[in-house]
Amino acid sequence: MDNFWKDPYVESAAYYSVVILSIVVFLAIFELVTKYKNWEEIQKGNLAVAMATGGKIFGLANIFKYSIEHNDNLFTMLGWGIYGFVLLLISYFIFEFLTPKFRIDDEIENDNRAVGLISLIISVGMSFVIGAGIG
Repeated sequence: MDNFWKDPYVESAAYYSVVILSIVVFLAIFELVTKYKNWEEIQKGNLAVAMATGGKIFGLANIFKYSIEHNDNLFTMLGWGIYGFVLLLISYFIFEFLTPKFRIDDEIENDNRAVGLISLIISVGMSFVIGAGIG
């Protein structure tokens, strides 16, 4: 059975499956901490929400990329991925804190594309920083 789990196809499928499930769970958590409903707003054509959500998806996938590269088993990879998600979530709250003149959630919900773009760039940029620190 050990050879089964060491097969590169099985290992890739396992990583892929865990990452997809993790991204779905983490996006649900992001949705809980934002005022707006991501998928409803995207369905309405809200580009700011689409950019912010896309940045989160890219950021999470990028964090898991680093986690897969630097860890040799599924559970350690998942642990670092969860840790990276928490740091990315903290980055979101810091972004909100650093903009006292307006609320990020309100601006994104109102389709302020400039704020959506900055949100996307923060998620992507921080994912590289977080990924670089993954051991």
